Amino acid sequence: MSELDLQIPSAFDPFAESNVEDSGAGSKDYVHIRIHQRNGRKSLTTVQGLKKEFSYNKILKDFKKEFCCNGTVVQDTELGQVIQLQGDPRRNVSSFLTQVSKWCLGTGQNGLG
Repeated sequence: MSELDLQIPSAFDPFAESNVEDSGAGSKDYVHIRIHQRNGRKSLTTVQGLKKEFSYNKILKDFKKEFCCNGTVVQDTELGQVIQLQGDPRRNVSSFLTQVSKWCLGTGQNGLG
């Protein structure tokens, strides 16, 4: 038996080109609005990915006033600051953020609230 010179291709890694530095909170232009089911009909909505220069407390105050719900700002080790709201105002939050961001871009304001 002769030895065959076989070249085994290396495994393809589709995420090899991604930068580890870009994985932090607020580094991309995505805002994640998620719902977490608690018990029964109770739910918790989280908003993460807002830019770091925004005042989270002012945004939370506007959310609470606009949607008639309670909420808090939580500091997470991996995700940074996350806004938590009671209930399921996902559609309201997304439309609110798009309207306010359009207003901020149109007037040159730097930040929400």
